[in-house]
Amino acid sequence: MSLLSIENVSKRFGENEVIRGLSLDVKAGEFVSILGPSGSGKSTIFNLIGGLLTPDEGTIRLQKESIIGKRGSISYMPQTPSLLPWRTILHNVLLGQELQGNINREKAIEMIEKAGLKEYIHSYPHELSGGMKQRVAFIRALLSPQPIILLDEPFSALDEWTRLGMQKWLLDIWDSHRPTILFVTHNIEEALFLSDRIFVLSHRPSHVISELKVPFSRPRNEELLLENRFLESKRTIHFALKRSNRE
Repeated sequence: MSLLSIENVSKRFGENEVIRGLSLDVKAGEFVSILGPSGSGKSTIFNLIGGLLTPDEGTIRLQKESIIGKRGSISYMPQTPSLLPWRTILHNVLLGQELQGNINREKAIEMIEKAGLKEYIHSYPHELSGGMKQRVAFIRALLSPQPIILLDEPFSALDEWTRLGMQKWLLDIWDSHRPTILFVTHNIEEALFLSDRIFVLSHRPSHVISELKVPFSRPRNEELLLENRFLESKRTIHFALKRSNRE
């Protein structure tokens, strides 16, 4: 049974049709990626789920209830960490819980320590590297009480080595806690490495052109990236995107 269900959603901005007849779903405990070219409306989809925008047509349901136009239903992590510079790392992590009035300080400290940031717990964001800031932002999202986490290209600004390290760290955290995650990326390799399922989007107006169940078992390690079966799946998605671009 789906935790999040999007059915036949369309969105226009004036004469610009961004999304047309989009349908996808996410089950509880799943790691699902939305993969598409730049400008295909991936961030617009997140704004629709988060209630910042409303669709022109279609339905969006979370736990069977409509969340169209409703804010606060999901936990969201944007491309940049968006940490408050005047708050320590611990107090940044606790922010989501504070807004909901249910603080678990001990759990927050435990998560920070597991992320390898114990010595920075009372530091401020400017004292951390880009990868460290992303860890803090993800812990904050993970500790928020909403039933699903939306990750909007969170590693796009990182260099390749740091990005791979963050992907492995994210998988380790996900394996331990199994939160429900909807992840947006334009990186085919990243989507395959992280996900249970992948929805591939067309160019604008975007719709789902392919749904792929990722055939790799968990846990996963970086050696998978060089295996023939991984490269074959990567080619399959690449050609699906290429065909869409010609249509």
